[in-house]
Amino acid sequence: MRRNRLGSSAVEVTELSFGAAAIGNLFTAVEPEQAASAVAAAWDEGVRYFDTAPHYGLGLSERRLGEALRDRPRDAYVLSTKVGRVLDPLPADATGRGGDGLSEGFAVPATLRRRWDFSADGVRRSIEDSLERLGLDRIDIAYLHDPDDHAETAFREAYPELEKLRAQGVVGAIGAGMNQTAMLTRFLRDTDVDVVLCAGRYTLLDQSALNGLLPEAAARGRSVVVGGVFNSGLLADPRPGATYDYTAAPLSLLDRALRIKAVTEGHGVPLRAAALHYPLAHPAVAGVLVGTRSPDEVRDAAALLRREIPDELWGELRAEGLLTENGH
Repeated sequence: MRRNRLGSSAVEVTELSFGAAAIGNLFTAVEPEQAASAVAAAWDEGVRYFDTAPHYGLGLSERRLGEALRDRPRDAYVLSTKVGRVLDPLPADATGRGGDGLSEGFAVPATLRRRWDFSADGVRRSIEDSLERLGLDRIDIAYLHDPDDHAETAFREAYPELEKLRAQGVVGAIGAGMNQTAMLTRFLRDTDVDVVLCAGRYTLLDQSALNGLLPEAAARGRSVVVGGVFNSGLLADPRPGATYDYTAAPLSLLDRALRIKAVTEGHGVPLRAAALHYPLAHPAVAGVLVGTRSPDEVRDAAALLRREIPDELWGELRAEGLLTENGH
């Protein structure tokens, strides 16, 4: 599987990357053996970039990922985690769970609570805690995680601390990961990040990253990792009740997804394959993150990436007004 270098850094990521939120019990529990098997299947398919975060299952994703990779050659893979949420012990009188029984979307015991912290001390503590959970002595990529409502502190304190950690060799590359493009574009313009992780904003349904983020990354020789290529489900299985950005999809978007599906299947290509391939054609995109919770899901994603996509498919999507002219 092809690897791409992140900007000017020495870090390289594989085009298909393992998003480890699911093995942190996203929405439903995953057995430990299944989580380990999913990571092993990814390795067997040539995946060498694995992404996690303290937020994912209150550290469960990091612990499981670190254990699954423990016997792998450390220099053979790239691992990213995130800062911005630190995990504190939960007071005895607090539940830490919502009405759905989940802890911010994760089916885990509520023994800890997430606390936003983009201070310099918070960043350093978060990295130290992640290293302990992962069982590693360094992190290849550290992202600022969802700093949307914490911009001032993120730029003034968190980012400079990541720069220091990079200079010290504690982390190899630094960046930010968000579900929006405006602040990511600001990071590219105003800082020396190596990479940004953009979720859900460069897909067959949403090409808003073309309006600033991707041109900025290309002009500056920086890299973009794209997540959320299925827009939380709508591009995987467009049907009534499907989700888009974690909520029920509006009927207008469902209709658009069904029209895209009709075009892709008319060329003998599953919609999911087209959705997975689409971002990789942009020169600034280094890889796509796919959240998988089982070996079968990993192997399915790898098989989709190996499929050939005819140029005529993209041409028809543009002709139908389903892709922007600058899209593919």
